[in-house]
Amino acid sequence: MRYICNPINFGYKYQFNRQPDGEVTASREAADPSMILFQGKYFIYPSMTCGFLYSDDLAEWKYHPVKNLPVYDYAPDVRAVGDYLYFCASNHEKGTYYRTKDPFSDEYEKIEGDFPFWDPNLFADEDGRLYFYWGSSTSEPIYGIELDAETMKPVGERQNLFYGNDEEKGFERTAENHVPLRSKEEIEAIISQMDVQQMPESVREAAISYIKGSPYVEGAWMNKHGGRYYLQYGTPSSGCNIYGDAVYVSDKPLGPFMLAKSNPYSYHPGGFFPGAGHGSTMEDREGNVWHTSTMRICVNHNFERRIGLWRAGWDKDGELFCNQRYGDWVMSLDKLAENPWADPDWMLLSYQKAAKASSSEEGKGPELAVNEDVRNWWRAASNESGQWIQVDLGDLCDIHAVQINFADDKLCPPLPEGAELTGALHQERWIDEIPQKTRWRLEASADGTVFFTVEDKSKAETDLPHDLVVREEGFQARYIRLTVEELPYGQAACVSGLRVFGLAHGEVPHKAVNVSVKREGDLDMQVSWKGKAVGYVVQWGTSPEKLYHSYMVFADSVRIGALVKGQENIYVRVDSFNESGITEGDVVHLS
Repeated sequence: MRYICNPINFGYKYQFNRQPDGEVTASREAADPSMILFQGKYFIYPSMTCGFLYSDDLAEWKYHPVKNLPVYDYAPDVRAVGDYLYFCASNHEKGTYYRTKDPFSDEYEKIEGDFPFWDPNLFADEDGRLYFYWGSSTSEPIYGIELDAETMKPVGERQNLFYGNDEEKGFERTAENHVPLRSKEEIEAIISQMDVQQMPESVREAAISYIKGSPYVEGAWMNKHGGRYYLQYGTPSSGCNIYGDAVYVSDKPLGPFMLAKSNPYSYHPGGFFPGAGHGSTMEDREGNVWHTSTMRICVNHNFERRIGLWRAGWDKDGELFCNQRYGDWVMSLDKLAENPWADPDWMLLSYQKAAKASSSEEGKGPELAVNEDVRNWWRAASNESGQWIQVDLGDLCDIHAVQINFADDKLCPPLPEGAELTGALHQERWIDEIPQKTRWRLEASADGTVFFTVEDKSKAETDLPHDLVVREEGFQARYIRLTVEELPYGQAACVSGLRVFGLAHGEVPHKAVNVSVKREGDLDMQVSWKGKAVGYVVQWGTSPEKLYHSYMVFADSVRIGALVKGQENIYVRVDSFNESGITEGDVVHLS
């Protein structure tokens, strides 16, 4: 079968970024993915990758470099229109379109545009007419306009399609878990001290929006289904765990648009690797729907991000949904193709299990590689080859997969000879296209003394910072040991997640009990329960059959701030999981 474990497994490119203090640091980035089916293959064009990904099966992605596209322009958009693949990317001066019949040739016809745009999206309707959507702002709307299919020039005037409104849409409130950084009183005090009247209007609006923590509405993407138009957008901030995609619906390509009943559409705030915003939605060769979006690290740099892939679709009522309940676990793409809401076959075995290492830097011990938090990590005390980390699962388990997540930690290698920083989103950066190497050896043991090799990449020529080892037939082991042989730029071994999946020989957890759901104002609810499980997935939605939103937690309560003002009925279910399986909870009705 085909398996994935988010983020998508490919060699994310290193970005050399000049920091505000002048120091140049290196960390990986890929974001804002546009995914399409073109000429029988799947393509993903991400930001800051200097190329594209392609795949035959959605599981294994290969990288292809490009030279003749503006690879330092953010949020690339691609669409299949007839025999052509169309490309464009953000440009505040004047947007330009490119098209090709063969993306592997790196030969593109250039079509000059008429106006600037940011976070663009081209959409071809069934009648051959082209529509264009764009916008990324805390104060401006998502815009739309028709384009002439031959000249790519505007037809008519641009339309203001919708604005952000975090007073009515809880999921648009920025900051971690939608908890505001400042109170209303603090915001008013800061604004009162500013000489805003002396600022140009556009600067004044942007400054006030920033202080208020206003949401970004950005990353438009259009799909059509059942004669209706589904305009998706990313919000509120890519640096937060609650970055997601929401959706408006209309019977016409330029509106008027109404907020869909089920929102946010793509939302993954919990688990090991949160975030699911600024993405795209695609039907595969068999008509199954998939969604790809941006996932968040944002420790070494504010745009340190990755790419995730999830099963999506439309229900019988035309509601767009995305299944992210176990959104960073190992999943079978084949089973998800058959059933969009299929549960994972293998459980997380490594959470908070005993771990030790060959050496550790102070404050960065091996326990940080098993705490299900991508934003901290074990770091070896030296960069010598052969540093290792070992996890004790506590008992023999049937192991089927291991995900190895490497991290970067204050990485400041010298710029290679001839490299020059260039501008990208008001930052100076250089993307390293030189192939790097990530080499390691994975071993397992039943007794902690005699080890056998599970996977040996000690001489590999690849660079995969989020690599996945799958053994579908499984093997018995209690101990998993990772030995790091070589990392890019000779850095010390850093592992944010040594994640083991399989099945333990025990009972599945009991059902969560004493579930309490309390509405707190218009936009929040507090959910609490009792149970004895490793973790829980809280699901909610507009009916018991439409629990389309979820939050994974390793606790017995969670505050959810993604509600919409005026929602009359909310249904909640708390599912429990441990190393042996999942137990579905009862549905609770909040009116």
